[in-house]
Amino acid sequence: MPIPPEIFLLPPNSTATLQHQVQQIVAEAILSGRCAPGEKMPSSRKLAEHLGVARITITVSYNELVANEYLVARGRSGYFVAETAPTRPKFESPARQDRPVVDWATKLTRPVHQRGDILRPPNWMDYRYPFIYGQSDPDLFDHANWRACALRAVGRRDFDSLAQDRYQSDDPMLVEFILRHILPRRGIHATPDQILITMGGQNALWMIAQLLLADGQVAIVENPCFPGLRRIFDQMGYVGRSVDVDHKGLPPELIPEEAQLVFTTPSHHAPTNVTMPLERRVEMLERADRHDFLIVEDDYEFEMSFLARPSPALKSLDQDGRVIYLGSFSKSIFPGLRLGYVVGDQMLIEEMRKLRTVVLRHPPSHIQRTTAYFLSLGHYDSQIARMARYYGQRRAIVEKGIREHGLIPEQGEVLGGSSFWMRAPLGVDTTQLALDLRKDSVLIEPGNAFFARRSPDRSHYRIAYSSIASSKIEKGMALLARGIDRAANAL
Repeated sequence: MPIPPEIFLLPPNSTATLQHQVQQIVAEAILSGRCAPGEKMPSSRKLAEHLGVARITITVSYNELVANEYLVARGRSGYFVAETAPTRPKFESPARQDRPVVDWATKLTRPVHQRGDILRPPNWMDYRYPFIYGQSDPDLFDHANWRACALRAVGRRDFDSLAQDRYQSDDPMLVEFILRHILPRRGIHATPDQILITMGGQNALWMIAQLLLADGQVAIVENPCFPGLRRIFDQMGYVGRSVDVDHKGLPPELIPEEAQLVFTTPSHHAPTNVTMPLERRVEMLERADRHDFLIVEDDYEFEMSFLARPSPALKSLDQDGRVIYLGSFSKSIFPGLRLGYVVGDQMLIEEMRKLRTVVLRHPPSHIQRTTAYFLSLGHYDSQIARMARYYGQRRAIVEKGIREHGLIPEQGEVLGGSSFWMRAPLGVDTTQLALDLRKDSVLIEPGNAFFARRSPDRSHYRIAYSSIASSKIEKGMALLARGIDRAANAL
């Protein structure tokens, strides 16, 4: 007797295709033991009628399950659960005994030190006016071509290279594109042995800190700065020295002579967005040569310089190899990609590769090859152009709202980007403001997480426009201004 079709139900609210949903429910029934080996499956017609889908959907799903050895096809007799179908292993639970449990608090010799992060709810997409940074707008992403590149990357032509454990090298197609197309746009020339692919910018910063910092050495960080860098130092038990930035970025004359390593974001300071002028970049390199320190240049989001041509990268002006250059695809493709790269001296790259191997061996080959196709086939440049166009439109609407509502931007020369660094009226606590605004479905990012502990700051906040539609900005800005007025009047 065939298995009754009524035992199969499609999962509610699933975003998978109908074909994948059918495969999932059949595979789950077999793995759970509800469908035993040798039992006959419902006919494709009956199961299609029961689930309310096309018969061809069931047929294709059954054939996929045959290929995956869940089912076998027996001609006109139909489909049967395979005798060799996968099963879940069963383990006998040991009898529970009353005895002391492990005190994990005493076992953790190096617990993670987590200072305050940027205040952002995990369900930010549920808010109507999300002025938050670093998240992508699905309407601007080239889903079709990314999917095509991902499929191409698992094709027979590429599979042999993807199946290898490439911990000693990175995807040659991706490295070549970075060398020939991306770095020249920043005035940088490098060779393949001077590039390492990373799992995003923070992974690169962690490896650099691990290799170049030791007790007693002096590392300089900007204040304010990317919070992830300070969290890396916290976990190492290391305290970086903070140098306050001004309207032109990090002042080179404030870098102490005893510094060994300087972390900076000259082209697009995080989070104020200011651009370091050329003369200050030259001065920083001269000071580095004079006092023999290295510079880590995080060139995130340089692609979004849509208001003017981007300034030359600090690395492009470096004649002595003192600058370690970091790039990332997380802002320009999508944040969940977690893919970036480091350009530096061959000896440093060799050591970073060894350290990367110890921790994660290498970024997934399929992700590297998919990204390589997306870049080399021109989809990346098209997406950057589209994002720049929409970001320019959104920025103009935000600027209009800032003027109309008397809000206070606080930044110097800015060439683009996707956010504004703002200052609240005197006495307004932006952390509390951010929490209060959630009641109006408005999200902003309070600035306290960006500052050093020695100089806590609750007067700044960031508003971004990468993930909010243009049609919602005007209303969101009005609600933001109203919330600030409420907070100021309550003082």
